[in-house]
Amino acid sequence: MKKAISLLLLFVTFYGYSQENIFKKDDKIINLGIGFGSLHYSGSYYSTQVPPISASFELGILDNILDKGSVGVGGYVGYASYKWEYDWYGTTWGYKYTNFILGPRGSFHYPLLDKMDSYAGLMLGVEVVSGKEFGTSIPGTTNDASTGLVYQWYVGARYYVTDNIAGMLELGYGISYFNIGIAYKL
Repeated sequence: MKKAISLLLLFVTFYGYSQENIFKKDDKIINLGIGFGSLHYSGSYYSTQVPPISASFELGILDNILDKGSVGVGGYVGYASYKWEYDWYGTTWGYKYTNFILGPRGSFHYPLLDKMDSYAGLMLGVEVVSGKEFGTSIPGTTNDASTGLVYQWYVGARYYVTDNIAGMLELGYGISYFNIGIAYKL
């Protein structure tokens, strides 16, 4: 295991030195993504109503960190909707849930491959969760909502197919574990 980690660090150290920094100070990028895998609602009787979707904006603010690295800041918004439904003796009962995340985030970018902007970052934001009861087995409907602080960590990459358009991939904790989408450099 130590050998594999050492080889990976050696590869990143030497291979990374030949790459150009793609994300620079004053660059403006918009990401649009769809997520897969969620901590929020999984297991029996759950179904996705609206898959996790996200949008973010990032502005480059610092260059030449650790030789070719850069720092960006921006905002993030994510939304998802789920349903938990149970059928019992001909009646249906359940909850519909929605999640909305909004907050600022910051990223550190470092080039590892040509045409690829690789990065890692953190976000601290607000999450609003609402639930609505539905069904025929329990009379009446209750609505619940809660708001709280939420953090998000992520690693990602944007691979540019043109000077302004890239495929985007992010892994981490947030509205979903895995986001895939497109990025556009303004």
